[in-house]
Amino acid sequence: MDNEVRPRLDHLLDSGGFGRGQVAVVVLCALVAMVDGFDTQSIALVAPDIAAEWGAEPAAFGVVFGVGLFGGLIGAIFFGFAGDRYGRKPTLLVAMAVFAVCSSLTPLANSLTLLGLLRLVTGFGLGGALPCIIAITSEYTPARMRATVVGLMFCGFPLGAVAGGLGSAWLIPAFGWGSVFLVGGVVPILLLPLLWARLPESARFLALTGDQDALRAVLRRLGIAGGDDAVEPEPEAARPSVVRLFTERRAGGTLLLWATLFLSLLLTYLLTNWIPLLARQSGIDAASAIFGVVALNLGAVVGCLVIGRLADRSRPTVVIGSAFSLGAVAIAAIGHTGGSAVALLVVSFLAGSLSVGAQMCTVALCASFYETSVRATGIGWAVGIGRIGGIAGPLLGGLLVTLGVGTPDLFLVTGSTSLGAAVAVFALARFLTRAGRKSVLSAR
Repeated sequence: MDNEVRPRLDHLLDSGGFGRGQVAVVVLCALVAMVDGFDTQSIALVAPDIAAEWGAEPAAFGVVFGVGLFGGLIGAIFFGFAGDRYGRKPTLLVAMAVFAVCSSLTPLANSLTLLGLLRLVTGFGLGGALPCIIAITSEYTPARMRATVVGLMFCGFPLGAVAGGLGSAWLIPAFGWGSVFLVGGVVPILLLPLLWARLPESARFLALTGDQDALRAVLRRLGIAGGDDAVEPEPEAARPSVVRLFTERRAGGTLLLWATLFLSLLLTYLLTNWIPLLARQSGIDAASAIFGVVALNLGAVVGCLVIGRLADRSRPTVVIGSAFSLGAVAIAAIGHTGGSAVALLVVSFLAGSLSVGAQMCTVALCASFYETSVRATGIGWAVGIGRIGGIAGPLLGGLLVTLGVGTPDLFLVTGSTSLGAAVAVFALARFLTRAGRKSVLSAR
Protein backbone atom coordinates (compact mmCIF):
# COMPACT_ATOMS: atom_id res chain seq x y z
CA MET A 1 0.00 0.00 0.00
CA ASP A 2 1.31 3.42 -0.92
CA ASN A 3 2.05 5.89 1.85
CA GLU A 4 -0.55 8.28 0.42
CA VAL A 5 -3.44 5.93 1.31
CA ARG A 6 -2.09 4.57 4.56
CA PRO A 7 -3.86 5.86 7.67
CA ARG A 8 -1.84 7.98 10.04
CA LEU A 9 -1.47 6.51 13.52
CA ASP A 10 -2.35 9.80 15.19
CA HIS A 11 -5.59 9.86 13.18
CA LEU A 12 -6.47 6.31 14.23
CA LEU A 13 -5.85 6.98 17.91
CA ASP A 14 -7.41 10.44 18.02
CA SER A 15 -10.50 9.86 15.89
CA GLY A 16 -11.68 6.76 17.74
CA GLY A 17 -13.26 6.39 21.11
CA PHE A 18 -11.69 5.36 24.37
CA GLY A 19 -12.45 1.65 24.46
CA ARG A 20 -11.86 -1.18 26.88
CA GLY A 21 -8.36 -1.75 25.56
CA GLN A 22 -7.26 1.78 26.35
CA VAL A 23 -9.03 1.63 29.73
CA ALA A 24 -7.05 -1.51 30.53
CA VAL A 25 -3.79 0.30 29.68
CA VAL A 26 -4.68 3.16 32.02
CA VAL A 27 -5.69 0.80 34.84
CA LEU A 28 -2.46 -1.22 34.57
CA CYS A 29 -0.34 1.93 34.58
CA ALA A 30 -2.36 3.28 37.53
CA LEU A 31 -1.60 0.08 39.45
CA VAL A 32 2.11 0.70 38.91
CA ALA A 33 1.65 4.28 40.12
CA MET A 34 -0.15 2.94 43.21
CA VAL A 35 2.77 0.67 44.03
CA ASP A 36 5.11 3.64 43.62
CA GLY A 37 2.95 5.80 45.89
CA PHE A 38 2.69 3.04 48.51
CA ASP A 39 6.44 2.52 48.68
CA THR A 40 7.34 6.21 48.60
CA GLN A 41 4.99 6.89 51.49
CA SER A 42 6.07 3.85 53.51
CA ILE A 43 9.44 5.16 54.67
CA ALA A 44 7.88 8.28 56.20
CA LEU A 45 5.24 6.28 58.04
CA VAL A 46 7.63 3.71 59.50
CA ALA A 47 10.33 6.26 60.39
CA PRO A 48 9.00 6.98 63.92
CA ASP A 49 8.98 3.26 64.75
CA ILE A 50 12.44 2.66 63.28
CA ALA A 51 13.75 5.68 65.19
CA ALA A 52 12.31 4.34 68.43
CA GLU A 53 13.64 0.80 67.83
CA TRP A 54 17.14 1.90 66.83
CA GLY A 55 17.40 4.89 69.16
CA ALA A 56 17.99 7.24 66.20
CA GLU A 57 17.25 10.95 66.15
CA PRO A 58 14.27 11.93 63.93
CA ALA A 59 16.41 14.54 62.11
CA ALA A 60 18.70 11.72 60.88
CA PHE A 61 15.92 10.45 58.63
CA GLY A 62 16.21 13.50 56.38
CA VAL A 63 19.16 11.78 54.71
CA VAL A 64 17.29 8.46 54.42
CA PHE A 65 14.31 10.22 52.84
CA GLY A 66 16.57 12.14 50.48
CA VAL A 67 18.73 9.25 49.29
CA GLY A 68 15.70 7.28 48.12
CA LEU A 69 14.57 10.25 46.09
CA PHE A 70 18.07 10.67 44.67
CA GLY A 71 17.79 7.10 43.40
CA GLY A 72 14.48 8.10 41.82
CA LEU A 73 16.18 11.02 40.08
CA ILE A 74 18.83 8.77 38.49
CA GLY A 75 16.25 6.11 37.67
CA ALA A 76 13.87 8.55 35.95
CA ILE A 77 16.63 9.89 33.69
CA PHE A 78 18.21 6.48 32.97
CA PHE A 79 14.99 4.56 32.34
CA GLY A 80 13.42 7.52 30.52
CA PHE A 81 16.22 7.38 27.94
CA ALA A 82 15.97 3.58 27.82
CA GLY A 83 12.22 3.83 27.20
CA ASP A 84 12.79 5.97 24.11
CA ARG A 85 15.63 3.73 22.95
CA TYR A 86 14.43 0.19 23.70
CA GLY A 87 10.69 0.50 24.29
CA ARG A 88 8.41 1.55 27.14
CA LYS A 89 7.22 -1.92 28.17
CA PRO A 90 10.53 -3.81 28.66
CA THR A 91 12.01 -0.79 30.41
CA LEU A 92 9.05 -0.65 32.78
CA LEU A 93 9.30 -4.36 33.62
CA VAL A 94 12.99 -4.06 34.48
CA ALA A 95 12.38 -0.99 36.66
CA MET A 96 9.59 -2.77 38.54
CA ALA A 97 11.72 -5.85 39.14
CA VAL A 98 14.46 -3.67 40.67
CA PHE A 99 12.24 -1.94 43.20
CA ALA A 100 10.24 -5.09 44.01
CA VAL A 101 13.37 -7.00 45.02
CA CYS A 102 14.91 -4.13 46.99
CA SER A 103 11.69 -3.34 48.85
CA SER A 104 11.40 -7.00 49.85
CA LEU A 105 14.95 -6.88 51.26
CA THR A 106 14.41 -3.69 53.28
CA PRO A 107 13.18 -5.44 56.48
CA LEU A 108 16.66 -6.99 56.75
CA ALA A 109 18.22 -3.56 57.34
CA ASN A 110 19.68 -3.09 60.83
CA SER A 111 21.30 0.35 60.47
CA LEU A 112 20.57 3.71 58.90
CA THR A 113 23.43 3.13 56.44
CA LEU A 114 22.03 -0.15 55.11
CA LEU A 115 18.51 1.27 55.13
CA GLY A 116 19.71 4.24 53.07
CA LEU A 117 21.46 1.96 50.55
CA LEU A 118 18.35 -0.15 50.05
CA ARG A 119 16.22 2.98 49.67
CA LEU A 120 18.68 4.30 47.07
CA VAL A 121 18.31 1.25 44.82
CA THR A 122 14.57 0.98 45.46
CA GLY A 123 14.20 4.62 44.43
CA PHE A 124 16.19 3.90 41.25
CA GLY A 125 13.52 1.42 40.18
CA LEU A 126 10.60 3.53 41.36
CA GLY A 127 11.85 6.60 39.49
CA GLY A 128 12.38 4.55 36.35
CA ALA A 129 8.80 3.32 36.25
CA LEU A 130 7.20 6.78 36.16
CA PRO A 131 8.29 8.06 32.73
CA CYS A 132 7.30 4.72 31.18
CA ILE A 133 3.74 4.65 32.54
CA ILE A 134 3.18 8.35 31.82
CA ALA A 135 4.42 7.91 28.23
CA ILE A 136 2.37 4.74 27.57
CA THR A 137 -0.81 6.28 28.97
CA SER A 138 -0.44 9.49 26.95
CA GLU A 139 0.36 7.59 23.76
CA TYR A 140 -2.82 5.49 23.90
CA THR A 141 -5.10 8.41 24.76
CA PRO A 142 -6.77 10.65 22.14
CA ALA A 143 -5.39 14.18 22.19
CA ARG A 144 -8.77 15.68 23.10
CA MET A 145 -8.73 13.94 26.50
CA ARG A 146 -5.05 13.19 27.03
CA ALA A 147 -4.39 15.54 29.94
CA THR A 148 -7.43 14.39 31.89
CA VAL A 149 -6.68 10.70 31.40
CA VAL A 150 -2.99 11.03 32.28
CA GLY A 151 -4.03 12.92 35.40
CA LEU A 152 -6.51 10.18 36.29
CA MET A 153 -3.86 7.52 35.83
CA PHE A 154 -1.43 9.45 38.01
CA CYS A 155 -4.06 9.55 40.75
CA GLY A 156 -2.83 6.02 41.40
CA PHE A 157 0.21 7.55 43.13
CA PRO A 158 -1.67 9.34 45.96
CA LEU A 159 -4.14 6.45 46.15
CA GLY A 160 -1.18 4.15 46.73
CA ALA A 161 0.06 6.55 49.38
CA VAL A 162 -3.39 6.42 51.02
CA ALA A 163 -3.24 2.63 50.95
CA GLY A 164 0.23 2.87 52.46
CA GLY A 165 -1.08 5.06 55.28
CA LEU A 166 -4.10 2.92 56.07
CA GLY A 167 -2.14 -0.30 55.67
CA SER A 168 0.72 0.93 57.84
CA ALA A 169 -1.68 1.93 60.61
CA TRP A 170 -2.74 -1.74 60.77
CA LEU A 171 0.46 -3.56 59.77
CA ILE A 172 2.97 -1.83 62.05
CA PRO A 173 1.24 -2.56 65.38
CA ALA A 174 0.41 -6.10 64.29
CA PHE A 175 3.57 -7.24 62.48
CA GLY A 176 6.22 -4.54 62.88
CA TRP A 177 7.60 -1.95 60.47
CA GLY A 178 9.25 -4.51 58.19
CA SER A 179 5.87 -5.89 57.12
CA VAL A 180 5.11 -2.64 55.28
CA PHE A 181 8.10 -3.12 52.97
CA LEU A 182 7.32 -6.80 52.46
CA VAL A 183 3.88 -5.86 51.15
CA GLY A 184 5.47 -3.16 48.99
CA GLY A 185 7.76 -5.78 47.46
CA VAL A 186 5.37 -8.71 47.03
CA VAL A 187 2.61 -6.73 45.27
CA PRO A 188 4.79 -5.58 42.32
CA ILE A 189 6.23 -9.10 42.00
CA LEU A 190 2.67 -10.38 41.58
CA LEU A 191 1.89 -7.54 39.17
CA LEU A 192 4.83 -8.26 36.84
CA PRO A 193 3.26 -11.29 35.04
CA LEU A 194 0.03 -9.34 34.48
CA LEU A 195 1.94 -6.44 32.94
CA TRP A 196 3.99 -8.77 30.77
CA ALA A 197 0.85 -10.48 29.45
CA ARG A 198 -1.62 -7.60 29.19
CA LEU A 199 0.23 -4.28 28.81
CA PRO A 200 0.97 -3.50 25.13
CA GLU A 201 4.05 -1.72 23.92
CA SER A 202 3.45 1.88 22.91
CA ALA A 203 1.80 2.02 19.48
CA ARG A 204 3.66 5.22 18.65
CA PHE A 205 6.98 3.64 19.61
CA LEU A 206 6.23 0.65 17.34
CA ALA A 207 5.36 3.04 14.50
CA LEU A 208 8.57 4.96 15.10
CA THR A 209 10.66 1.78 14.94
CA GLY A 210 8.80 0.54 11.83
CA ASP A 211 7.50 -2.70 13.38
CA GLN A 212 4.29 -2.83 11.34
CA ASP A 213 3.35 -6.42 12.28
CA ALA A 214 3.54 -5.74 16.00
CA LEU A 215 1.74 -2.42 15.53
CA ARG A 216 -1.16 -4.01 13.65
CA ALA A 217 -1.44 -6.73 16.31
CA VAL A 218 -1.63 -4.15 19.10
CA LEU A 219 -4.22 -2.03 17.29
CA ARG A 220 -6.38 -5.10 16.57
CA ARG A 221 -6.11 -6.20 20.18
CA LEU A 222 -7.26 -2.79 21.38
CA GLY A 223 -10.14 -2.77 18.90
CA ILE A 224 -8.96 0.38 17.14
CA ALA A 225 -10.68 0.77 13.77
CA GLY A 226 -8.31 0.68 10.81
CA GLY A 227 -5.69 -1.27 12.74
CA ASP A 228 -5.67 -4.10 10.15
CA ASP A 229 -4.17 -1.76 7.55
CA ALA A 230 -0.53 -0.81 7.34
CA VAL A 231 0.07 2.49 9.10
CA GLU A 232 2.01 5.30 7.52
CA PRO A 233 5.57 5.20 8.87
CA GLU A 234 6.51 7.87 11.38
CA PRO A 235 9.08 10.32 10.04
CA GLU A 236 12.60 9.38 11.01
CA ALA A 237 13.67 11.20 14.16
CA ALA A 238 16.95 11.85 15.84
CA ARG A 239 17.88 9.60 18.72
CA PRO A 240 16.68 10.73 22.12
CA SER A 241 18.99 13.04 24.04
CA VAL A 242 18.67 15.78 26.60
CA VAL A 243 19.95 18.28 24.01
CA ARG A 244 16.74 17.86 22.02
CA LEU A 245 14.75 19.12 24.99
CA PHE A 246 16.28 22.54 24.31
CA THR A 247 15.90 22.68 20.52
CA GLU A 248 12.97 23.56 18.24
CA ARG A 249 11.67 26.21 20.68
CA ARG A 250 11.34 23.73 23.55
CA ALA A 251 13.92 25.35 25.86
CA GLY A 252 11.69 27.82 27.67
CA GLY A 253 8.89 25.33 28.24
CA THR A 254 11.36 22.69 29.38
CA LEU A 255 12.94 24.98 31.97
CA LEU A 256 9.61 26.19 33.33
CA LEU A 257 8.25 22.66 33.59
CA TRP A 258 11.41 21.69 35.45
CA ALA A 259 11.03 24.65 37.83
CA THR A 260 7.39 23.82 38.54
CA LEU A 261 8.06 20.16 39.24
CA PHE A 262 11.14 20.96 41.33
CA LEU A 263 9.21 23.30 43.63
CA SER A 264 6.01 21.27 43.77
CA LEU A 265 7.79 18.00 44.56
CA LEU A 266 9.90 19.77 47.18
CA LEU A 267 6.76 20.76 49.06
CA THR A 268 5.04 17.40 48.42
CA TYR A 269 7.85 15.30 49.85
CA LEU A 270 8.53 17.66 52.73
CA LEU A 271 4.88 17.36 53.74
CA THR A 272 4.59 13.60 53.31
CA ASN A 273 7.84 12.87 55.13
CA TRP A 274 7.62 15.35 58.00
CA ILE A 275 3.91 15.61 58.87
CA PRO A 276 3.94 12.30 60.84
CA LEU A 277 7.06 13.17 62.86
CA LEU A 278 6.10 16.79 63.58
CA ALA A 279 2.52 15.84 64.44
CA ARG A 280 3.77 13.26 66.93
CA GLN A 281 6.04 15.90 68.51
CA SER A 282 3.01 18.22 68.82
CA GLY A 283 1.21 15.64 70.94
CA ILE A 284 -1.01 14.11 68.25
CA ASP A 285 -1.37 10.34 68.58
CA ALA A 286 0.37 8.00 66.10
CA ALA A 287 -2.78 6.98 64.20
CA SER A 288 -3.93 10.58 63.71
CA ALA A 289 -0.44 11.59 62.56
CA ILE A 290 -0.56 8.89 59.88
CA PHE A 291 -4.10 9.88 58.89
CA GLY A 292 -2.83 13.43 58.34
CA VAL A 293 -0.76 12.10 55.45
CA VAL A 294 -3.72 10.00 54.29
CA ALA A 295 -5.83 13.19 54.18
CA LEU A 296 -3.07 14.95 52.20
CA ASN A 297 -3.08 12.21 49.56
CA LEU A 298 -6.86 11.88 49.39
CA GLY A 299 -6.98 15.62 48.84
CA ALA A 300 -4.48 15.21 46.00
CA VAL A 301 -6.81 12.77 44.23
CA VAL A 302 -9.83 15.04 44.61
CA GLY A 303 -7.82 18.09 43.66
CA CYS A 304 -6.38 16.47 40.55
CA LEU A 305 -9.86 15.58 39.29
CA VAL A 306 -11.36 19.00 40.03
CA ILE A 307 -8.39 21.04 38.79
CA GLY A 308 -8.15 18.86 35.68
CA ARG A 309 -11.79 19.39 34.78
CA LEU A 310 -11.58 23.13 35.39
CA ALA A 311 -8.41 23.30 33.30
CA ASP A 312 -10.17 21.52 30.43
CA ARG A 313 -12.90 24.15 30.46
CA SER A 314 -10.78 27.26 31.01
CA ARG A 315 -7.19 28.49 30.71
CA PRO A 316 -5.19 25.61 32.23
CA THR A 317 -2.19 27.61 33.41
CA VAL A 318 -4.47 30.09 35.21
CA VAL A 319 -6.33 27.25 36.93
CA ILE A 320 -3.18 25.37 37.94
CA GLY A 321 -1.30 28.50 38.99
CA SER A 322 -4.24 29.66 41.10
CA ALA A 323 -4.43 26.26 42.80
CA PHE A 324 -0.74 26.48 43.71
CA SER A 325 -1.32 29.99 45.11
CA LEU A 326 -4.26 28.96 47.30
CA GLY A 327 -2.40 25.84 48.34
CA ALA A 328 0.34 28.00 49.85
CA VAL A 329 -2.18 29.32 52.38
CA ALA A 330 -3.37 25.81 53.30
CA ILE A 331 0.21 24.57 53.75
CA ALA A 332 1.07 27.48 56.03
CA ALA A 333 -2.04 26.70 58.09
CA ILE A 334 -0.72 23.21 58.89
CA GLY A 335 1.80 24.81 61.21
CA HIS A 336 -0.99 26.34 63.29
CA THR A 337 -3.02 23.19 64.01
CA GLY A 338 -1.32 22.69 67.38
CA GLY A 339 -2.35 19.42 68.97
CA SER A 340 -5.72 19.22 67.19
CA ALA A 341 -6.01 16.07 65.09
CA VAL A 342 -9.20 17.34 63.40
CA ALA A 343 -7.56 20.58 62.32
CA LEU A 344 -4.57 18.64 61.00
CA LEU A 345 -6.83 16.43 58.86
CA VAL A 346 -8.78 19.39 57.42
CA VAL A 347 -5.85 21.58 56.44
CA SER A 348 -3.83 18.60 55.17
CA PHE A 349 -6.74 17.67 52.89
CA LEU A 350 -6.93 21.24 51.57
CA ALA A 351 -3.17 21.42 51.00
CA GLY A 352 -3.28 18.14 49.10
CA SER A 353 -6.29 19.21 47.02
CA LEU A 354 -4.69 22.46 45.94
CA SER A 355 -0.89 22.20 45.79
CA VAL A 356 -0.40 18.45 45.29
CA GLY A 357 -3.40 18.24 42.94
CA ALA A 358 -1.90 21.06 40.86
CA GLN A 359 1.43 19.24 40.77
CA MET A 360 -0.24 16.14 39.32
CA CYS A 361 -1.88 18.22 36.60
CA THR A 362 1.54 19.64 35.75
CA VAL A 363 2.75 16.06 35.18
CA ALA A 364 -0.11 15.59 32.69
CA LEU A 365 0.92 18.79 30.91
CA CYS A 366 4.48 17.51 30.65
CA ALA A 367 3.34 14.26 29.03
CA SER A 368 1.91 16.07 26.00
CA PHE A 369 4.61 18.70 25.63
CA TYR A 370 7.09 16.35 23.92
CA GLU A 371 6.65 14.27 20.75
CA THR A 372 7.00 10.47 20.59
CA SER A 373 10.71 10.19 19.83
CA VAL A 374 11.72 12.23 22.86
CA ARG A 375 8.66 11.89 25.12
CA ALA A 376 10.01 9.41 27.67
CA THR A 377 13.31 11.29 27.77
CA GLY A 378 11.50 14.58 28.36
CA ILE A 379 9.26 13.09 31.03
CA GLY A 380 12.22 11.31 32.61
CA TRP A 381 14.25 14.51 32.89
CA ALA A 382 11.28 16.50 34.18
CA VAL A 383 10.52 13.85 36.79
CA GLY A 384 14.23 13.62 37.58
CA ILE A 385 14.54 17.37 38.14
CA GLY A 386 11.38 17.18 40.21
CA ARG A 387 13.03 14.48 42.30
CA ILE A 388 15.86 16.91 43.07
CA GLY A 389 13.16 19.04 44.68
CA GLY A 390 11.87 15.89 46.36
CA ILE A 391 15.35 15.29 47.77
CA ALA A 392 15.66 18.90 48.90
CA GLY A 393 12.29 18.81 50.66
CA PRO A 394 13.03 16.16 53.32
CA LEU A 395 16.58 17.48 53.74
CA LEU A 396 15.28 21.03 54.17
CA GLY A 397 12.81 19.79 56.76
CA GLY A 398 15.59 18.00 58.62
CA LEU A 399 17.80 21.09 58.51
CA LEU A 400 15.06 23.36 59.82
CA VAL A 401 14.23 20.93 62.62
CA THR A 402 17.91 20.66 63.55
CA LEU A 403 18.23 24.46 63.62
CA GLY A 404 15.30 24.63 66.00
CA VAL A 405 12.91 26.34 63.59
CA GLY A 406 9.38 26.19 64.98
CA THR A 407 6.66 24.17 63.28
CA PRO A 408 4.68 27.27 62.11
CA ASP A 409 7.74 28.76 60.42
CA LEU A 410 8.67 25.43 58.82
CA PHE A 411 5.30 25.16 57.11
CA LEU A 412 5.40 28.84 56.17
CA VAL A 413 8.65 28.16 54.28
CA THR A 414 7.03 25.14 52.63
CA GLY A 415 4.03 27.22 51.57
CA SER A 416 6.33 29.74 49.90
CA THR A 417 7.52 27.03 47.50
CA SER A 418 3.93 26.57 46.35
CA LEU A 419 3.85 30.27 45.51
CA GLY A 420 7.06 29.80 43.54
CA ALA A 421 5.45 26.97 41.56
CA ALA A 422 2.50 29.26 40.81
CA VAL A 423 4.83 31.90 39.40
CA ALA A 424 6.52 29.29 37.16
CA VAL A 425 3.15 28.09 35.81
CA PHE A 426 1.97 31.62 35.06
CA ALA A 427 5.29 32.26 33.26
CA LEU A 428 4.81 29.02 31.31
CA ALA A 429 1.58 30.42 29.91
CA ARG A 430 3.38 33.48 28.58
CA PHE A 431 6.13 31.33 27.09
CA LEU A 432 3.65 29.05 25.34
CA THR A 433 1.95 32.09 23.83
CA ARG A 434 5.24 33.52 22.56
CA ALA A 435 6.34 30.16 21.18
CA GLY A 436 3.07 29.70 19.36
CA ARG A 437 2.33 26.40 21.07
CA LYS A 438 -1.25 25.61 21.97
CA SER A 439 -1.66 24.57 25.60
CA VAL A 440 -1.95 20.82 25.52
CA LEU A 441 -4.22 20.71 28.54
CA SER A 442 -6.93 22.46 26.55
CA ALA A 443 -6.25 20.63 23.28
CA ARG A 444 -9.17 18.92 21.69
